[in-house]
Amino acid sequence: MARRSLGRQFGWLWAAYAASAYGSGLGFGAFPLIAVLVLHAGPAQVSALSAVGPAVGALIALPLGPWVEFRRKRPVMIAMDLARFAAMMTIPVAYAFGRLSFVLLLAVSATIAAAKIAFNAASGAYLKALVRPDDLLVANSRFESTTWSSIAVGPPLGGAAVGLFGPVATVVADALSYLLSALGITAIRDREAQPQRTAQTRVRAGEFLDGWRHLLTHPGLRALYLNQLLVGGLIMATEPLLAVLLLGELGFAPWQYGLAFAAPCVGGLIGSRLARRVVARFGRHRVLRTVGTLRAVWLIGLAFVQPGVAGLATVIAVELAIIISMSLYNPVLATYRLDHTPEDRVARTLSAWSISSSATIAVLSALGGLLAGATSPRTAITVAGLLILTSPLLLPRRPGPGVVPDRERCGRAARSAPSSGQK
Repeated sequence: MARRSLGRQFGWLWAAYAASAYGSGLGFGAFPLIAVLVLHAGPAQVSALSAVGPAVGALIALPLGPWVEFRRKRPVMIAMDLARFAAMMTIPVAYAFGRLSFVLLLAVSATIAAAKIAFNAASGAYLKALVRPDDLLVANSRFESTTWSSIAVGPPLGGAAVGLFGPVATVVADALSYLLSALGITAIRDREAQPQRTAQTRVRAGEFLDGWRHLLTHPGLRALYLNQLLVGGLIMATEPLLAVLLLGELGFAPWQYGLAFAAPCVGGLIGSRLARRVVARFGRHRVLRTVGTLRAVWLIGLAFVQPGVAGLATVIAVELAIIISMSLYNPVLATYRLDHTPEDRVARTLSAWSISSSATIAVLSALGGLLAGATSPRTAITVAGLLILTSPLLLPRRPGPGVVPDRERCGRAARSAPSSGQK
């Protein structure tokens, strides 16, 4: 199948995304690792680092949606990359001078979370303006495949780097990746118009709520938004619980734990590469309904993990099924969200979505930890697995209005797309 060319400008944007994604892959889990190995933090502090930093970052990001909306998006993206580079570099500098503290880790975590929300809002709006509507699914699928490949490759290499060069090595690599991302975005030679406020977009005291208003008043987006909050929050809440279960109660070796999460990420390449073909054949609404349901049925399998090779195979199989479903679903969801959001509200809508996701993950992670403490990690994982089975009830029952039917769109795009090599 011929590979779609989305142009040189998208190529630079994709390269910048890849640099940042692989840097984050290398630095995956770096903050908890530093907290434990350098600051000798206990479980409560590590949990606080995972929950409080992103939650505070989400609060900081609240007023950023309107700020991003009415500014040129490339400068915002570059500024957020440079802010993340500067924040991350404070950690190795403080470590070198013996001044590293838990408070600094919390502050950097919050800064990174807020900058990420603003960056994602700007990049989503910029992507919608940069590529044709027919190409949005292709573009989102490429971003999705890059994300999963970085998670598959980054953590094992990051672990090796920590062993060879010390606990802050991956933080330096992650920081430099943001600098490379900023350079890649700078290389985009696209004349971006300054967004203009109209009578409908004049300054209002509560305009940072406009993203939520759009999400909650659009029937299709409201259903997908609530579904995603529940599914994403429950899946992320089980990660620390599964770590305690595997490494503590079941006695898995660290390399087995890493393998259990790295190997299934190959599924992310499979799902993301299938997204366009599946939508072209079955239509977007059917994919969102069917795959949105499938991604919810696997999590309960983690409650039955046992020690040994069989247990490791169970974790890999369950994670592989979840990741294939998610990587097929996510680019379709991202494309639907952009298609159904007016251009003058994209940044605020994406900010609202990201802030809500961060807050939901923080709350559900905290509740999961409390439940695990009162009972056991396996019980908490079981409860999460049962709750997520209710999430398909939130999926939209009928296609959203006002969008070109997916089969017609993909067929038309396939007929008009230039060839740029073999996919």
